[in-house]
Amino acid sequence: MGVVYVTGHRNPDTDAIAAALGYAELKQRLDPETEYRAVRLGDLNAQTRWLLERSEAEEPPLLPHILLRVRDVMDTDFSVARQDEPVRQVGLLMARQDTELIPIVEADGTLAGVVTERALARRYIRESRETSSLVDTPTAVSAIVEQLDGELVVEGKAQVAGRVWVLASDVVRHTGLEAGDVVVVGDRSDTQRKAIELGAELVIISNGVEPPEDVLELARERGTAVVRSPLDSYVSGRMITLSAPCSTMMDREPLTVRPDDLLEDVEGEISDIHYQAAVAVDGSRPIGLITRASLLHPQPRRVILVDHAEQAQSVHGVETAEIVEILDHHHVGSIETRVPVLATFDPVGSTATLVIERFRQNGMEPARPTAMMLLGAVLSDTVILNSPTTTTRDHEAVAYFGRALGIDPIAFGREMFEETADLSDVPADQIVTRDAKEYESSGSGTICIAQVETVGRSVLDRREELQEAMDAVRERRDYACLAVMVTDIMEKHTALLVSGQRQAVEKALGRANGDGIIDLPGVMSRKKQLAPKLLAAF
Repeated sequence: MGVVYVTGHRNPDTDAIAAALGYAELKQRLDPETEYRAVRLGDLNAQTRWLLERSEAEEPPLLPHILLRVRDVMDTDFSVARQDEPVRQVGLLMARQDTELIPIVEADGTLAGVVTERALARRYIRESRETSSLVDTPTAVSAIVEQLDGELVVEGKAQVAGRVWVLASDVVRHTGLEAGDVVVVGDRSDTQRKAIELGAELVIISNGVEPPEDVLELARERGTAVVRSPLDSYVSGRMITLSAPCSTMMDREPLTVRPDDLLEDVEGEISDIHYQAAVAVDGSRPIGLITRASLLHPQPRRVILVDHAEQAQSVHGVETAEIVEILDHHHVGSIETRVPVLATFDPVGSTATLVIERFRQNGMEPARPTAMMLLGAVLSDTVILNSPTTTTRDHEAVAYFGRALGIDPIAFGREMFEETADLSDVPADQIVTRDAKEYESSGSGTICIAQVETVGRSVLDRREELQEAMDAVRERRDYACLAVMVTDIMEKHTALLVSGQRQAVEKALGRANGDGIIDLPGVMSRKKQLAPKLLAAF
């Protein structure tokens, strides 16, 4: 059933990462036939890294986008041929595989070229209009014997490279046969003898005819190879050129793509090339085929969104993906789905609370690392159960984790905040974009609210540095307004820094103090206490 990616929002906080890990684990246990893969969309903050290390949970890999890649549509069930394999064998392989292209490989498995159905057809048409020839395609006599299912009666040179003639006795003198050519002849000993006398390198006797001893003796004297074929003269003649190595007709510069190339970046090239296909390579080794048919109705990548439902906060390319499910504790966002999906928007303090409730509803418990991640997420999003968004269900989830893990959850939460609250070594541009969420206002465009949780107000000593970083970020990302919440979790107090539309923010929230900071006593929640007021102001 493929892969379903489980992801939180960009600029992921602890709840986004823990919810993705926890929900991916639960879905995998409920649906083992599908791979549920927790991923992240951005860099982890210090708190999340501390929690991952403390819990010994595995860090989710980065998912830069959800756009279709070559590996999502390429056909991995395909055959290759060696350069020395006869053209006929490659043609038969192409027919069995019902494909128009066969990759040709070197002895070490690296890609040498491709043979296409068009190349086979053009060769056949060309040979129907002129004398068949091996001049440009030296061919092993052993390969000819194999393709004819024949018998080597007299050995000669190992390889032949002349024109191919199918002779009758009355035309042998007028063919232009020269030394080194290949002759197919039936039960005509005089013609067999004459062909050898004229210097034929290889004589093929058709219809299973046994050549007379004097012809064989002459062949031995002249060094002419003699093969007996069970096929008639016409078919034997056709088989000779089909015994040539496929390398002689392959395209040595095939279109290649990488498995992680975006489909939208390569589909034009595939459509433009005459065989409308490309070989996907890992290094130089073919690992898949992608054809024009692969591009017609590709199956989109699938994703479960946790802790968000805003397109601006989601993975790049989410509009092209199949959204399987949404699990969130915020307002209904701007995500649009192509088909009806299971969507949960439940007003609790943390998405992690919803995840653990799903575990318990299914009679399951998360693995210990996942449980510790989920506990940390609930304590982080509710600021150790002090945020106004905290519900009875969050308290119940924390109590459950305390029993399941055998720890004091409140003490664990204090340790988590205290260990990760020091921002003295964090660059200003990282502080002002930490845990940042974008919102679309109806009148002014995009506003962004970031939040950092601290113990004490030391980070505000860097106010001027932070303000410069905020102005740069706002201008670069074209925000109407960028606000940064510096929330002291112990004092239950937020100091708000603002870049852009300052007067509108001050009017909505209150005037700034003397150093340009808006003090918001008791404000802990961006979602419930700040974002609604700012959106109303804009």
